Amino acid sequence: MTLLDWLIIVFYIALMIGKSLWIYKGQKSQKDYFLGGQGMSPWSVGFSLIANQVSVISMIGAPAFVALQRRGGMRWLQYELAIPLAMIFLMHFLVPALRKYSLTSIYEYLGERFGHTCRLTISTIFLLSRALGTGVVLYASAMVLAVVLNISLFTTMIIMGMVAVLYTTIGGIKADIYSDVIQLIIIWIGTVAALIAALSILGADWSPLSWAPTERLLTIDFRHHGLGDGETFSFWPMLIGGFFLYLSYYGCDQTQGQRLLTTSTPEGAKKALFINGMFRFPLVLGYCFLGLLMIRVLEVEPQLRMALPPEHPDYLIPIFIIRFLPAGLTGLVLAGLFAASMSSLDSSFNSLSAVTIRDLLKNSSISRWGEKRRLLLSRAFTFGWGIFCTMAGLAFARSSATVIEMVNMVGSLFYGPVLAVFLLAMFTRRLKGWTAIAGMVSGVVVNLGLWLFAPKVSWMWWNVAGFLITILVALLLGGLTHLHRVEIKKGDVPWRELLFSILPRGLNRSYGILIGAFVTIFLLLLIMQYLLL
Repeated sequence: MTLLDWLIIVFYIALMIGKSLWIYKGQKSQKDYFLGGQGMSPWSVGFSLIANQVSVISMIGAPAFVALQRRGGMRWLQYELAIPLAMIFLMHFLVPALRKYSLTSIYEYLGERFGHTCRLTISTIFLLSRALGTGVVLYASAMVLAVVLNISLFTTMIIMGMVAVLYTTIGGIKADIYSDVIQLIIIWIGTVAALIAALSILGADWSPLSWAPTERLLTIDFRHHGLGDGETFSFWPMLIGGFFLYLSYYGCDQTQGQRLLTTSTPEGAKKALFINGMFRFPLVLGYCFLGLLMIRVLEVEPQLRMALPPEHPDYLIPIFIIRFLPAGLTGLVLAGLFAASMSSLDSSFNSLSAVTIRDLLKNSSISRWGEKRRLLLSRAFTFGWGIFCTMAGLAFARSSATVIEMVNMVGSLFYGPVLAVFLLAMFTRRLKGWTAIAGMVSGVVVNLGLWLFAPKVSWMWWNVAGFLITILVALLLGGLTHLHRVEIKKGDVPWRELLFSILPRGLNRSYGILIGAFVTIFLLLLIMQYLLL
């Protein structure tokens, strides 16, 4: 790291804070703070959705998985198959349902359909799991950045946490979205720069056909199913389980769903999802190809392998950047890594604050306050949650790796059941809130049982298992108790209309393009596997 590199990183941090101060001047209400005044462009929101998933863990984790992880390789690309299909479902069903109401928290929708108890239950689950998960993300990101920046882990976590808290508290969701867009551009630049550097090292010897192990060239794995064979990264769990995971993450998680409420129209939210479905794959493909090149780079550059701790394969890309990218460009790429690490943090801080105020404090006297006072409270909760998540990350830094892994898997316990509750709210007329809650509890218990007693079942299948159990239990309880028919509210879609609404006459151009994207990705993976093997 040269002085120029450090100056670039400092300039980037100053830019983020300065941008937030500029946004601060135009904020007059909670709507401005939590929803950007519902004036965000679909392109900004779409790129923000991509950036939130393409965190620093993905940027450094995907190449390390391809090059070094046990049973790793190009099969990582199977993660992307479910994205276009999930976007179609969300565009067709979820966005119209959510945008029928004037929402700030997406869990307000559940309150409209199932009552305050259901809304409060799901909101509480989100607050607990997201706050702890954000602490894990902070810790995992800081572990790598601390090494490449050559500063202590504690100092790195404090800097990351406080910078994210500062610009998010000041600028709200608009600052988060704009930061995500800038971060995504820098990550693209960094990925291309790293690819060029790796290709220049290898010269004519860049083709993986001559040196990459066969198992790392496998792009699609049809041989395993993940239902007891201990294989998570195979086709069926990553396609089917990934479909349910992405539905829940992008549609039923406040950090992402809140972004879909920031556009001026429902069509803008649909366009943002479309952009996410189309532009994720090229970036992930670049990550994975970089990982493939790293296999050979580690052989021809022994000093890189010597500098890489065997117990930390995720250090591969940061150390490569430090050693082989020129001064200035190194600082820019590391600024991108720094920004990527904060992308998931800032989203969480703002969303945790929104859910606290809109769901937990719904029946308090806050509703009678003036806009300026409520806006001040929104910033106070954002700051408070940011401090809590930072402290949680510091606590995890003093815990064992097993604890970190367990907390990371908590999200998969809840994704399927929470998705099921949303779909029950959309597609049923007879159910009441307590049946949905009972179903969700059953789904979580089944997932917990799979975690404890069936460890060889891929956690990707938890998303499917939890979803199905929640649906079945809720419908069974609803039928046994002969619940009275409830009034259909705006945003509800009777299940009998579900089939007819997805027939070809209901398809539009965007859906067709996304289906084409799915087919293209699938065929590309097959062709790559054929050519490489």
